[in-house]
Amino acid sequence: MWLPVMVLVVLIFLYRWNRQRQILPFLTDKYVFITGCDSGFGNVLAKQLDRRGLRVLAACLTDKGAEELKKETSSRLRTIILDISDSQMVTSVTEWITNSVGNEGLWGLVNNAGIVLCGPNGLQRKEDFAKVLEVNLLGTIDVTLHLLPLIRRSRGRIVNVSSGAGRLAVTGGGYCLSKYGVEAFSDSLRREMYNFGVKVSIIEPGAFRTQMSQAENLKMSLTKLWEALPQEIKESYGEQYIQQLQRNRDFPVQKQDCWLSYQKRDCPAQNGRYSMLQCFC
Repeated sequence: MWLPVMVLVVLIFLYRWNRQRQILPFLTDKYVFITGCDSGFGNVLAKQLDRRGLRVLAACLTDKGAEELKKETSSRLRTIILDISDSQMVTSVTEWITNSVGNEGLWGLVNNAGIVLCGPNGLQRKEDFAKVLEVNLLGTIDVTLHLLPLIRRSRGRIVNVSSGAGRLAVTGGGYCLSKYGVEAFSDSLRREMYNFGVKVSIIEPGAFRTQMSQAENLKMSLTKLWEALPQEIKESYGEQYIQQLQRNRDFPVQKQDCWLSYQKRDCPAQNGRYSMLQCFC
């Protein structure tokens, strides 16, 4: 009779012990740099980590985004303006981060900044592809390479925000290409950083309601693509085609406050369910 009870007690103890050992001490000494903190995932994560006591360095694209974030966080959190597609700005921000973290190094990097321009390939130009790739892929790579020395110093971690579209090309244009590229870059970097004790993780959000995925914004980008097309291509596709695409942009998405249910891949052969915060444990 007592044996099942004892087994249950032991299992509960082991579970709690395993949970506790994953909690890192001295979080107040850890620096984390996050890109794309004006809104969406980056904004929410910056607030969450600030509440946990970490020293958050938040990069925003606009002054307005930076000011609003500072109003909602503690004095520990510091902001800076950054367009990750601008290499000169990335270099300048790297110097700012180096001066901020000192000998501690950078404990965490979250590459979250990104843009979306979804639409059929045939409606887009090379410049449309390049604009998205410059931010989502090349900007992510540029920031990471600049900050690698600081991350290696602290044996930290890199978290790259990809997408479910990094596994399945759900639309044309540069967005899916960029996310496939982020996953490939992350996989190769993970193997390279293993001997340095640096972790590289991928977050693959699904359809969440953020500023980037608002139906009106998506439909507006489609309209701009359509209006820029030569008349010959418009006649080839037909007005009904673009109207149907516009209607398809009205799909329902989950609320942003469900943001903790993401999928992470730590290595090519291992998949699991993790929250964004658990990538820092």
